[in-house]
Amino acid sequence: MSTSLLTCLRITVLSKSPIIVRLARNFRMTATQKKPFEHLPKSVIPSNYILHLHPDLQKFTFSGKESIDVEVKESVNSVKMNSAEIEVQTASFTSGGTTVSSADIKTNAEEETLTVTFPDNLPLGTGQIHLNFTGILNDKLRGFYRSCYTAGDGSKKHIAVTQFESTDARRAFPCWDEPAFKATFDVTLVSPLAAVALSNMPVVKEDVQGDMKVTTYDRSPIMSTYLVAFVVGEFDYVEARDRNNVLIRVYTPVGKKEQGEFALDVAVKTLPFYNDYFEIPYPLPKMDLIAIPDFAAGAMENWGLVTYRETALLVDPQNTSSGTKQWVALVVGHELAHQWFGNLVTMQWWTHLWLNEGFASWIEYLCVDHCFPSWDIWLQYVNMDFSRALELDALDNSHPIEVPVGHPEEVDEIFDAISYCKGNSVIRMLHNWLGAEPFRKGLALYLKRHQYKNALTEDLWAALEESSGKPVNKVMSTWTGQIGYPMLTVDVVETSDSVTLHVQQQKFCANGDNSSEQQWLVPVTVVTQSRDTPQTYLLEGREGQIVLEGARPGDWIKVNPKQIGLFRVKYSDDLLKRLLPAVKNQALGAADRLGIQQDLFALAKAGYSSTANLLTLMGSYGTERNYVVLSSINANLADLGSLFNHLPCYEQFKAMRRKIFSPILSEVGWEKKETDGHTDALLRNMLIGTLGHSGDTEVIEKCREMFKLHSKEVDNGAGKLIPADIRGSVYSTVRNSGGGDEYEELLKLFKNTDLHEERDRIQRVLGCGPDAELRGKTLDFALSDAVRSNDTPFVIAGVAKAGWEGREQTWAFVKNNYPIFLERYAGGFLFQRLVQTTCASFVDMDKYKDVEKFFSENKAPSAERAIKQSLEGIKLRCSWLQRDGEAVAQWFKDHGF
Repeated sequence: MSTSLLTCLRITVLSKSPIIVRLARNFRMTATQKKPFEHLPKSVIPSNYILHLHPDLQKFTFSGKESIDVEVKESVNSVKMNSAEIEVQTASFTSGGTTVSSADIKTNAEEETLTVTFPDNLPLGTGQIHLNFTGILNDKLRGFYRSCYTAGDGSKKHIAVTQFESTDARRAFPCWDEPAFKATFDVTLVSPLAAVALSNMPVVKEDVQGDMKVTTYDRSPIMSTYLVAFVVGEFDYVEARDRNNVLIRVYTPVGKKEQGEFALDVAVKTLPFYNDYFEIPYPLPKMDLIAIPDFAAGAMENWGLVTYRETALLVDPQNTSSGTKQWVALVVGHELAHQWFGNLVTMQWWTHLWLNEGFASWIEYLCVDHCFPSWDIWLQYVNMDFSRALELDALDNSHPIEVPVGHPEEVDEIFDAISYCKGNSVIRMLHNWLGAEPFRKGLALYLKRHQYKNALTEDLWAALEESSGKPVNKVMSTWTGQIGYPMLTVDVVETSDSVTLHVQQQKFCANGDNSSEQQWLVPVTVVTQSRDTPQTYLLEGREGQIVLEGARPGDWIKVNPKQIGLFRVKYSDDLLKRLLPAVKNQALGAADRLGIQQDLFALAKAGYSSTANLLTLMGSYGTERNYVVLSSINANLADLGSLFNHLPCYEQFKAMRRKIFSPILSEVGWEKKETDGHTDALLRNMLIGTLGHSGDTEVIEKCREMFKLHSKEVDNGAGKLIPADIRGSVYSTVRNSGGGDEYEELLKLFKNTDLHEERDRIQRVLGCGPDAELRGKTLDFALSDAVRSNDTPFVIAGVAKAGWEGREQTWAFVKNNYPIFLERYAGGFLFQRLVQTTCASFVDMDKYKDVEKFFSENKAPSAERAIKQSLEGIKLRCSWLQRDGEAVAQWFKDHGF
């Protein structure tokens, strides 16, 4: 599943009445002690489900019946399985031609279980359990739920769709809803004649019954319940066959099938790429990709029927930005990788989630690099997944890659940057250490050995050890089993004929703590000015010596070339001074220039070095023109600036940003050039947005002019559209520098478009201005019927980004409306996202106490770790400001800002 970490989010919306607001202000709930989680018993094991489901798109209910082939392995008179929000009317058991009705049917809402008791013990061996049941098409974006969209003719199209990962198949049909209970599935759906009805497998039969049709699908491979999927609704599609003759279709809302062409092209290239890489053919005869209007995550890898949020699948040739196209390609690559790594071979339990997500999050980049080699995607990876992993895993409230998971409520908490970003960073480091071909051979061996089964992390390590001959388990267990990562402190000893690097490791902590005794087995690579071939060394203790082959005294020495290893590097003053000229004259590659800057910033932020000195060292990047490096510098400066946006020196900070980025925009220009590459478009957009929010009057005026012409073009064709690649930054600049007129014009554009990407770029910037009344209007708008529920947290986040006043206003709004957010999002990662975007950026210990007190009095299902991380973030920011604030303010003055 792709969670919109890259950024990494919908339902029928509650109206915000005064009564609800009053209830919100008085709402208090405290967490109750949960009963320890227990796995389902293995006395009765399923092997096949025959499912018959009839969703009602008017009443938002469904009825179902199922026959489950089981093996009774122990003499018991009851069968326990998972079920939630389902009413079971009848239950019976058949064996040897005899059918016995149940004596009792009980559900446990807290455990989400169904227990069917029979008059006598069930006979050992095979049999069938028969159930008849009803349920609701809920509005919670989980289980079997409802969605809708407005077609081009103004009609409303209702949809029934599923999202079962991690533990919500039980909301559609009673089942053994744990990954290890794999089975096959025979699905039949009853749907309106005009509807498209899809499941994992191709259709084998379709019968018309009045104004309804009954569609039966082929039997699925053996798989876990969370991968089962159904969709019923009206869609268009485009289709093609890949070179292995697999039929691929991309389903879109009616009237938008041309927006599926780009994703179709990516999928047609991707499936054969994975066939070759894994040495296993894609095992299903078809692959459907479908855009769902209301969808919590980025996408979901259901076998043969992958569901996506619209912005992760649809590409409009005129209105989609290069950044969104890149996002679509990555998400398609991620989900199709899961068809092997996750679906064909599945983790035994959610403790091993990272096996699914970490691997898919790594190979999506390999796939996109194969499809679009000019995008420089691996360099962007360093600035996205790799840097995010380092940021989160430096916190005390991080968690190991492999974290024990018990109760299902705990599962959603680990769909985070550790499982995805640290997981894929560890995979990337391992790939480099073993070598590309031994790594690939090991993966193929793992998949062949465990196909259609469940596996553990140790099974992957065993296969990679066989293929490489290296001690994979010994090394990698130090990375998956403990929190954090090392900081390597490096210095050099030189003689006339040798250069020796001294390396010492300690845990890198976001608070600068040096007390940890943790150690890792660290694959260290080094290049030097005289030798650009990496030299590899395995650091097995607290410290080590590396005799650098081919190096000369006085050479610059770069540890961790291309930022492959998951660690920070702290250079001695001498080694850092040697590197900075190579940064300035770009003798070092872009990834290494990026890595040096990221490590320097992280060290200063944590207190291992001075932030004021860091700003001086940043002068070495004055000639930098690479998008990814500049993007990282910009993000780090924005992080620093958020400490000061309530202080007078913030104006000096903005002046510094203008000085850095204005000359670059002058070189890049506002118009796309014939020689532009993919990242040039991304750079232009970043520069305009940064300068627009830093008070650059020329940029602001240009954005306002472009916005007026754009509005005229949309109104009556008498203007000029803003190019899609810079539209988001122009909108944001106009909103931030404007007032009510611009706000109303943006709302008008929002209402007049049916392209979700366009609506999304507008709704995310509505709250970014300085006017408190308009920010409040945006917060109310976020809870209105105009905004899809899965987008609400991101609209709110836009207000929280509007400086310290925006943060204060957003936090008050969330507290006042907490029951609404709890009802909508509790138990899902959208809830975590809401918590983090509204709390984590405070720079005020009074706010720390307020956040802590609020969540001690109000329950926050599946967000406990997010709350702890947010509180830790507030403390860290306060410490950073207290430690370096005065020195940085003085630096601004000393440098003429």
